[in-house]
Amino acid sequence: MYAIVETGGKQYKVSEGDVIVVEKLDAEVGSTIQLDKVYLIGGEDGVRVGTPTVAGASVSAKVVEHGRGEKIVVFKYKPKKNYHKKQGHRQPYTKLQIEAIQA
Repeated sequence: MYAIVETGGKQYKVSEGDVIVVEKLDAEVGSTIQLDKVYLIGGEDGVRVGTPTVAGASVSAKVVEHGRGEKIVVFKYKPKKNYHKKQGHRQPYTKLQIEAIQA
């Protein structure tokens, strides 16, 4: 069984036991959260597509860890004007382990 869920403005295809990395969520490590925006559920008995979400469906996930991604260097410059600016950025993330899909 698999589902397509949305969190942090992005959509993910998940199955039970998967570990996904999503935008940072405000939850404690070790806690269980419910992802309610389920757009599609598929399995042996067919596919259920929501309009826009599947009614009564949710995905429960356990928060494994919080962290920060790899550094991205942002470099701006204007030629011949002696202007340059260097910045770094590390995007925070939350790692989730999918425990169950309730249809």
